[in-house]
Amino acid sequence: MADAAALAFPFPAPPPPGAVTEVAPGLLWVRLPLPFRLDHVNIYLVEDGPGYAVVDTGIGDGPTQAIWENLISGPLRSRPPTRVIATHFHSDHAGMAGWLCERFGIPLMMSQTEYLTSLMIHANPSGLDAEPYRSFFRGQGLDAGTTEKLLNIGQRYLRMVTALPRTFQRLVAGESLQIGTRRFEVLTGGGHSPEQVMLHCPADRLLLCADQVLARISPNISVQAMDPDGDPLGIYLRSLQALKRMVSGDTLVVPGHNLPFTGLHARVDELTAHHEGRCAAILDACRDAHQDGGRTAADLVPVVFRRPIDDPHQMGFAFSEVLAHINLLRRQGRLDATAGRYRIPKAVSR
Repeated sequence: MADAAALAFPFPAPPPPGAVTEVAPGLLWVRLPLPFRLDHVNIYLVEDGPGYAVVDTGIGDGPTQAIWENLISGPLRSRPPTRVIATHFHSDHAGMAGWLCERFGIPLMMSQTEYLTSLMIHANPSGLDAEPYRSFFRGQGLDAGTTEKLLNIGQRYLRMVTALPRTFQRLVAGESLQIGTRRFEVLTGGGHSPEQVMLHCPADRLLLCADQVLARISPNISVQAMDPDGDPLGIYLRSLQALKRMVSGDTLVVPGHNLPFTGLHARVDELTAHHEGRCAAILDACRDAHQDGGRTAADLVPVVFRRPIDDPHQMGFAFSEVLAHINLLRRQGRLDATAGRYRIPKAVSR
């Protein structure tokens, strides 16, 4: 059965940075560099009448702008951008959106939550390291030095966004979007970001899925300090099951990172199992924690991520992802919490 198929990769290698590869008729793939451990982001150009709709833009820095200048004077010279579709607010996806919209006088399309989140960060970047966020991280077991690095250096990437237009066109789940000759269903999913947009063309068995499903890595699922008791992992796992119901397993998945692939349903099952395994590791670490007062989230980072993490950018992701697993387990009644320390409920641990 096609829906049960394992992962397959129609394109064995990505295009060189800034080069263009056609992944389907009228759909071009460009890979842009990132200055992080995850060193690239995929963006896509969808044929749209006289030009191309841009799906994601890369980060807002000088090297990315230089690549865009080459694209504009090269492959896009006679077919310029017609609109920008930013799948979510993260700077590697929306970083150059404002610059492109201003340069070409074209509209920005996003979900409302993603647009407003990006606008808030850009309008008040100092808010990322303000109280009560500092106290939140300290209360979860991080020392003062690590907390300061996380808030000041680790979240710097969120600020690498050019100024967004003051108006946008809202993308809403359940509606459709015509781009050139293709009609896409607008899907949204949470967990990695609050209302990430995906574009599904059933007629062509094509899904532009941004970061919701990646072939080789798990997208970061993080608790945000502004929503300390939130359940992004539960939201994400439900979103994965919804994708299985709505999208055929033999669809070509065109992601924000890694390679395009087929085998969506198999990958959803792998990601679900991956997070179940991380929950199990946390429960094992907390099982005998009654004698010493329980484990903090900081204690559990090396339990989940079995390698040294000395990069504040990566530590921010790792720490917040551990909290996402903790919050899901708490909602399920499988972990108790007291003053930022976690243990197995006694009734469960017997």
